[in-house]
Amino acid sequence: MIPRLLEKYRNEITPQMMQAFDLKNKMAVPRIEKIVVNMGVGEALDDIKIIERAMEELAVITGQKPILRRAKKAIANFKIKENNPIGCKVTLRRAMMYEFMDRLLNVSLPRIRDFRGVPADSFDKAGNYTLGLSEQGIFPEIDYDKITRPQGMDITFVIRNVKNKEQAKELLRLFGMPFQIRE
Repeated sequence: MIPRLLEKYRNEITPQMMQAFDLKNKMAVPRIEKIVVNMGVGEALDDIKIIERAMEELAVITGQKPILRRAKKAIANFKIKENNPIGCKVTLRRAMMYEFMDRLLNVSLPRIRDFRGVPADSFDKAGNYTLGLSEQGIFPEIDYDKITRPQGMDITFVIRNVKNKEQAKELLRLFGMPFQIRE
């Protein structure tokens, strides 16, 4: 079964992007290559169960088992030793990526209280977009009563074939990303 956003990309977004940016070939149209969801869990130094719980919640949210991220080197000021577990991440591609993006844009983001849109200036030089969330409770897969502590996450949309940030922003806007409107 083809994800809804993939069909939308092929049938609606690609022709609109080709017309808007005067692209001659469908292969030159920017596309989302992968979505990386990262959870930094600094408190896991004291209690390993915190990172285990974060990994379980990230697996429920994304539908894919996360990998454990360890410290590459020791940092004395933060009491981090080399190889200490400090976070977890998931890289989503293809159908899983489109399904997660659909749930994020249409279900989770509208559940945020007093939501006015996502910041429009979180693009890097390569045109990738990073969105920071302060709590995992906005996802309907998570039972709010079982959350022991609020855990934030970073969601990075890696976009390929981008010439400038405007192309990347237009691509995400056509997918339904609710950007803030500057007044």
